[in-house]
Amino acid sequence: MGHVHPTRDDAVVTALSEVVGGPMGERARPHRWWTPTRVLLLLTAVVFAAGLVQKAPCSLAQGRDQNWVYSHMCYTDLRPLYVPRGLVEKAWPYSDDEQVRSRYDEMEYPAGIAYWAWGTAWVTQWLNGSPDLDERSRTPVDLLYGDPEVEDEQTIFLLVNAVGFGALALLATWLLAGVHRTRPWDAAAFALSPTLLLTGLINWDLLAVALVAGALWAWSRDRPVLTGILIGLGTATKLYPLFLLGGLLVICLRRRQVGRFAIASVWAAAAWAAANAPAYLTGPEQWKVFWSFNSERAADLGSLWMLVDQAGDVGFSAHTINVWSWILFGAWCVVVFVIGMTAGRRGPVAVVPRLAQLGYLIVVGFLVVNKVYSPQYVLWLLPLAVLARPRWRDQIVWQASEVFYFCTVWWYLGGYLAPAGGGDAGFYWVGIVVRILGELYLAAVIVRDLYRPDHDPVALERFETVGAGRGRRTDG
Repeated sequence: MGHVHPTRDDAVVTALSEVVGGPMGERARPHRWWTPTRVLLLLTAVVFAAGLVQKAPCSLAQGRDQNWVYSHMCYTDLRPLYVPRGLVEKAWPYSDDEQVRSRYDEMEYPAGIAYWAWGTAWVTQWLNGSPDLDERSRTPVDLLYGDPEVEDEQTIFLLVNAVGFGALALLATWLLAGVHRTRPWDAAAFALSPTLLLTGLINWDLLAVALVAGALWAWSRDRPVLTGILIGLGTATKLYPLFLLGGLLVICLRRRQVGRFAIASVWAAAAWAAANAPAYLTGPEQWKVFWSFNSERAADLGSLWMLVDQAGDVGFSAHTINVWSWILFGAWCVVVFVIGMTAGRRGPVAVVPRLAQLGYLIVVGFLVVNKVYSPQYVLWLLPLAVLARPRWRDQIVWQASEVFYFCTVWWYLGGYLAPAGGGDAGFYWVGIVVRILGELYLAAVIVRDLYRPDHDPVALERFETVGAGRGRRTDG
């Protein structure tokens, strides 16, 4: 077949295949048209369409309060931000025009997301007949919220973004399926992910996810320049793709190819600077809002800081959390560096860690110690996790913890977890802990794979011993 079939590779899929006759046979012929990648793209489309249906009640329901939105778990940031960020008037996110700034708040997102939101606002209003923006500019902002035309545009805006996100999800699936040429089915855990269904439309995070998937694909094809460019563009969209450079550093040190790391880093910096240039040059103060907004935030949803703050009534300041979160993350990165440099050295052949493995370990550390952990941040881990540990049992354990948290956060915001006698919603704390434990479980399994490559399905498939003490190394 030219690739590893999951019914013969994964115990969970093997057991499930008994329903349709058992694992793929030795002499089975693959379908001429339905290649693994095309099947995965179809599955991604179905799952993402189901995600759109899951979010539909919050767009179609009229006269519902915010608690109703939380109880149906269909909240998305896209509709609520359309008016207050000036997208309703197609205002450039980094405009320093006094009238614009007096009416609308600055975008608190990185430049890549701001560009996308602004571009989709243009498409939205074109689809809605290009409304008279001069008239809107003379209308008080409070009245725009009740304008039927604006209401329609908010729904169109969500749908336009949904189409774009769907294309990004398909692109990410295609890229992930191509990282390991003989293991395209590893991307099935991404295509069929319940977290993709539930969180894909909450915010603009899929932009960075697609770029991270592209970086993983480019590195597997030995293209350090393209890898660096995609990491730089990803960092201009969300900060976390920057951490992939830490994984590249370990791999290049292990392979004694520091030049490749330097090339990727330089191009990452250049791509980030080029992506941010239009924003900074047109509105430097507005460009800085993202950085100031995040530095001034206190402990927020989903974070261990929030749990400790509420449970112990500590009252952490933003400065304290900023300092200690970066100290803890720095210590975490040192540990990952040591693991990456020491793992896989025993045995007849040295096994170099893969970028997805190191990337997951670094990013999960950042999320665990970060002061805010929004529900959709699970998407940051998704492309890394499915390639780092392509086993359905472990993916199910991890994603089940994420789904559990997804439910508790909306119940918490809706007030449904509040004790009858008053006080903090302790059950929400359980959701935070379960989520963190699920992520740390997967991290522990990945570390085990690094030190014992005989447990790593990718290493077993792609690593060939040529002779005693010699072998072919791969680190897709």
